[in-house]
Amino acid sequence: MKTLKNWTLNKQSAHHLELRVDDQHLLCLYVLEENLFRVLIKRKGELALDKTWSIAPEKDVPWEGRDREDLSGFTCPAWTLDRQDDALTITTAQLRVTIHQPLWLEWQYRNEAGEWQPLVNDRPTSAYLLNAHGDGVAHYLSRRRDERFYGLGEKAGDLQRTGKRYEMRNLDAMGYNAVSTDPLYKHIPFTIARRDDVSYGLFYDNLSSCWLDLGNEIDNYHTAYRRWQAEAGDIDYYMFTGRRVLEVTKAFVRLTGKTLFGPKWSLGYSGSTMHYTDAPDAQNQLMNFIRLCEEHAIPCDSFQLSSGYTSINGKRYVFNWNYDKVPQPKVMCKAFHDAGLKLAANIKPCLLQDHPRYDEVAQKGLFIRDSENDMPERSSFWDDEGSHLDFTNPQTIQWWQEGVTTQLLEMGIDSTWNDNNEFEVWDGEARCHGFGKTIAIKHIRPVMPLLMMRASLEAQQRFAPEKRPYLISRSGCAGMQRYVQTWSGDNRTSWDTLRYNTRMGLGMSLSGLFNVGHDVGGFSGDKPDAELFVRWVQNGVMHPRFTIHSWNDDCTVNEPWMYPGVTPAIRSAIELRYRLLPYFYTLLWQAHADDEPMLRPTFLDHEHDAQTFAECDDFLLGRDLLVASVVEPGQRERRLWLPDNTAGWYDFYTHEWFAGGQWIVRDAPLETLPLLVRAGAGLPLSERLTHVDPQKDDSRELKLFPLKGTGTTSGLLFEDDGESWGYQQGNALWLEWEMACSATTINLKIGTRGDYRPAWQALRITLPAGEKRRLLVNGEERSEWCLNR
Repeated sequence: MKTLKNWTLNKQSAHHLELRVDDQHLLCLYVLEENLFRVLIKRKGELALDKTWSIAPEKDVPWEGRDREDLSGFTCPAWTLDRQDDALTITTAQLRVTIHQPLWLEWQYRNEAGEWQPLVNDRPTSAYLLNAHGDGVAHYLSRRRDERFYGLGEKAGDLQRTGKRYEMRNLDAMGYNAVSTDPLYKHIPFTIARRDDVSYGLFYDNLSSCWLDLGNEIDNYHTAYRRWQAEAGDIDYYMFTGRRVLEVTKAFVRLTGKTLFGPKWSLGYSGSTMHYTDAPDAQNQLMNFIRLCEEHAIPCDSFQLSSGYTSINGKRYVFNWNYDKVPQPKVMCKAFHDAGLKLAANIKPCLLQDHPRYDEVAQKGLFIRDSENDMPERSSFWDDEGSHLDFTNPQTIQWWQEGVTTQLLEMGIDSTWNDNNEFEVWDGEARCHGFGKTIAIKHIRPVMPLLMMRASLEAQQRFAPEKRPYLISRSGCAGMQRYVQTWSGDNRTSWDTLRYNTRMGLGMSLSGLFNVGHDVGGFSGDKPDAELFVRWVQNGVMHPRFTIHSWNDDCTVNEPWMYPGVTPAIRSAIELRYRLLPYFYTLLWQAHADDEPMLRPTFLDHEHDAQTFAECDDFLLGRDLLVASVVEPGQRERRLWLPDNTAGWYDFYTHEWFAGGQWIVRDAPLETLPLLVRAGAGLPLSERLTHVDPQKDDSRELKLFPLKGTGTTSGLLFEDDGESWGYQQGNALWLEWEMACSATTINLKIGTRGDYRPAWQALRITLPAGEKRRLLVNGEERSEWCLNR
């Protein structure tokens, strides 16, 4: 590739300036916010792709993508330009960049004292590279020793990415190794660099396969560097700062779009297995799941139908019901609904070459086309070859939505499980409709699953406009949080997977995917033993998505009752999940409304505590609940570090208080998941230990964990009907509380807003065992607060 070197100032506007580089290329630098700049290079003055589907700072993008020149949703503040002999400096109140000659950029930020400090700079010896005779592009930055790197979405291994190399190329990574396999399913080239004084985010808005080297590579001719390189497309990146990592994560979500606020039932236990729908008597197997949940007193809210319900001779055919296996889909769906369970059905975006509707779809031109002729592209897919649907064609979207509606929703299916949507079309020049402007697949491969899930979402919305949609997708790119819940794909059963899936989930959460989980128990491999299964369920119930799912190599099925000896422990863990559903639901609301991650590495709220940056198996659920999963066989005690939060932590079960900033050991018998609660918190709890039904959820407890000394803390409880859009018109309950602690009194003040009135009428206030201080609720000595008082 050829290094870009010499530039001249070409023009300046209110929101950006433009440089002419090497007499043929254009470098545009946009000032979008006080602490958010964008750098875009146009090869020979043109863009390889003039649309984006990831950038959505104000509202969702059009189907055909957002114009790359569109600056709507940004404030575009005032900035100054200072010209030197061989440099230009662009400055806002918070961020400054100097463009040097030959071409490299030097970034500075303004600290709290108002002083300009170094942030990051391009590698002075060759920063921007373009392939003179092809599509490749690259960007090199200098790398500091005091930087820690995080992000990149769904990646195996440790949470910290420093010193490693990663690839973004969406693959169906069946049975991956959670410690080392790369690449995986998702495309999110977003990194967070953390230092003691500042953090910054760097997002490359490029949808072609790419590589990110964060210190693995060294070169004698250059100082330490990091590299992003893409096989095609444009150099187009966003640089933004934050005092803390949390601020960078939240800024990235504001850049790429709000988290979908799904229905409350989506937070309940969701059953699934390949075994049931692959069985010749699939409908009986599925109906039996309802009975077994009731028999074993396992709370459950939904079931995810694996693709076996679409099979013909063992292969899978989207929108095709196998009526031998499932003779009465509507009867089956009604039985699930009568039991209080919803159904999600697996759908795939590739039609095998012998699909009953393949010729019809091909004649309509709905497939991605071969690079050399107008025939559909052919790729390997599920033990055969098939052709991928082209979701940049409006007619394809219409066909897909008709299939979702007539073959699923009208049958009684409630939601879609968008699966196997990595679009492994390796003829990079295969042609997509591009909404009327042909685009090679190499430029937009991860957009295809994004548009697939959006098509499914809109079909669900049209079918049930009064209900908030719930969808699942395995693959996607930055911005997929606008449409779906996701998970870490087809993991393999092992203790290592349990440990490293947790870190994968935290990496996704730092990268804007808040509503995530894993296949509990492992998807592939032999079944987990009883101890591993219990520990995996205990871990899984503390994730936003809690699904036990399997396709075990030994032809077994992962079910809550698979080991009678530990079924009580499994039941107890799931019941804990249901007790905590009011807390989970409030966290989901805050993820949607305030861009707050649900899963949080312990350092996210305690950056001042250096120990929290060590790789560990602990995480926070919200700010208040510290989860210390057991991830080693035979372990019956759990040593963990309590983040230094000045207020301390309570044991969730015993109510024993501990000062923060120390190692402690907690008992961890097989029946118990060690949990700690932040002092000053209040956990809203339910007593309903069965499927979600807001009309029957008639009890609510606020379990307070007061400060040991003096001080004031606050919190929120969000309630609504669990599935409608009423909250947009104020038909919800926002219950806000403030707890002031003194040496003698705990004074709880409660206020509400919103029109919704839940089934519970009184909020029961409880304190830790041994708490002797007087409890005042809105000035009165009481242990209950009445909603309609």
